[in-house]
Parts: sequence; C-alpha cells; structure tokens
Amino acid sequence: MRTYATAQHTGTDPGQCDATAVRTVNGTRAYVLLDGIGRREETHRWALGAARQIAGAAARRGDAEAGLRYVYDLHRQDAAHYGSAHQAAAVVAVKAPDRPLTVAWCGDSRAYLMERGIAVRLTEDHNKRRVYPPTALYPYSGNRNHITSFLGSDATDEDRQRQYGHPAIETTTRKITGPSRLLLASDGAYEPHEDAGHCLFTECDGDDLIPTVRDLVNLAVDTAVKTSRALDPNRVYADNATALLADLAP
Repeated sequence: MRTYATAQHTGTDPGQCDATAVRTVNGTRAYVLLDGIGRREETHRWALGAARQIAGAAARRGDAEAGLRYVYDLHRQDAAHYGSAHQAAAVVAVKAPDRPLTVAWCGDSRAYLMERGIAVRLTEDHNKRRVYPPTALYPYSGNRNHITSFLGSDATDEDRQRQYGHPAIETTTRKITGPSRLLLASDGAYEPHEDAGHCLFTECDGDDLIPTVRDLVNLAVDTAVKTSRALDPNRVYADNATALLADLAP
C-alpha cells in the first residue's frame, strides 16, 4: 500500500519550478520538497535533480540534516566558484523504524505533523518576516516573500547567522508515538490556507492520500486566485503550489 502522495499545481504561473522526491534505503525513508525560485524550465529540471540527490543522501545517512547539508555544500561550492545559477527553498524529513523523525530546511518551505487532531508546524521560515516580525506600529514589517536562505547559495551557516540571525540550515527532531501524517508544502501551498484561516489538519485528514493532497493544492490555488481578485481584479495571482503527504508510524 502506498503510504505517501504528492500533488502540484502551477497556479497562474506559466510553468512549474517545484519538485519532490522520496527515497527508501534499508527501511529508512527520506521525503524532500523543493520550491524552485524562478519560472524557467531549467530551474524545474535542476530542482528535480537536486530533490532526488537530497533524498538519496538523506536516506543513506538516515538523517535529514546530514543529507541536506551534504547537497547544500556541493551547490555552495559551485555557487562560490561559478555563481548561483539556480536556487530553491528546501525541506527534508527522514523517518527510520523505531527512530524519531528528523527534519531539516533552508528557505520557507514547511513541514507539518498531523497528530491528535492538530497540525503542528515543525519548521521556522527563513524569510524577512522572521528577521523583522510585524509589530503593532509596523504591521507589514518584513517581506515574507524575501527568503533569507536557500539551496544554491554560496552562504555558510556563519554568514547567514551574522546577516539574519539564523544559520543557513536548521533542523528539528520529533518523536512519533503513534499513527500520524507528515505534510511538506511550498509557500504557494500553505500560505493561502494560512491566510484564509483554513484548518490544515482537516484539509489533510482524508482517507485516501492521493485525492487529499490533490484537493489541498487545488484549494490553495483557488483561494489565492479569489483573494487576489478581490484585492485587485487586474492582478490575479496564485503561486506554484506543491505538497507531499505521508503516513508515518513509530
């Protein structure tokens, strides 16, 4: 029985630049989602290759941070020598039998854990809103669309820490105590739901993973289109929306 599913929607963009990958090695499974920055077909092809590379590295190492950091450093060296040709926000989750879930990320793609009726967000966005949080005086301080770390950067952890107060890659660990569901999502998939106040646990609680994740991204795009049209009928917009949904067991 398939225990994971993915879905994508281009939104109103002309092309798709996001990618997902799943790899299993000796019972350890790695889930990866990349939100490619840009609208070029070359970015999509690069993101597909990078997602598969990270999934393989993370599954073999049995750890999300180790896998992401290995590939991040490869691309960082290329960027340092030749410039940053392609970029993506990345999130990785690794689950091995009888071991905690590990999650690592750079950028603003997110991981959520669905358990006991709630959606628990496991990641913190790497973007200007985190660096400059909104206040009562400046409610729109910090642009959430300006990400502060990404795959394809030449920045080290120390560089990002000095500049933005967080390292290039962050990680967390979560013990899985019972049946639960993992969601990896690009900002185009989670932001419309968050802005509209939708319950992510409810949206991800369908029995069949495939239609559930497909409905999740379709609703995200529909919501973004309706919201943007209400603000300005001449500027209707919905970002690429990509999500990966997986059932987990201890």
